[in-house]
Amino acid sequence: MFTFGAIRQTTPEIRGDGLVLRSPRQNDYEAWRKLRLDSRAFLVPFEPRWSEAELSNRSFAARVRRNRRDALYGTEFSLFIFTQHGRLSTLVGGMTLSNVRRRAFQNVTLGYWMGEQFAGKGIMTRSVALILPFVFDSLNLHRIEAACLPDNMASRRVLSANGFREIGIAENYLQINGEWRDHMLFALTREHYDDLAG
Repeated sequence: MFTFGAIRQTTPEIRGDGLVLRSPRQNDYEAWRKLRLDSRAFLVPFEPRWSEAELSNRSFAARVRRNRRDALYGTEFSLFIFTQHGRLSTLVGGMTLSNVRRRAFQNVTLGYWMGEQFAGKGIMTRSVALILPFVFDSLNLHRIEAACLPDNMASRRVLSANGFREIGIAENYLQINGEWRDHMLFALTREHYDDLAG
């Protein structure tokens, strides 16, 4: 179903189902900036506030360096999502595995975003399916969690389609577009993942 290509724990590149998930590179800047700008109105209701300055080449370069450092330490993995058609790849969104916790917890938090023109096509559902073997088999974590706004039905479908179970609501969980908003919490454990795969 999928293959791990040129994979190192610091810079995962995951291919499968017509998609490539890989760490951001400096030469992704123009495509990333255009996608974020073109999708701004679409993303604003679901994300923390961001300014034009955050779309600068300098900010992006700092982000790439931080992503590499975090991956090297195993604390966070930021990935861009590309569709692949022959030799042509198109940046369509991104995902982050953050707050990697070890010891008794063995947990990670999943976040993701999709460019407006690519939303509603099943790409994020496929992307989450591709990242799960990396979480459970390569990182050897026990649990992955995610949160979304209660009225974000598209995100809820993505998580449910990949076996995540709704575990409750967190009041005033994240600051979205300048306001503290409640979020639905979802989680997938290794045991449930193995049951689904078996």
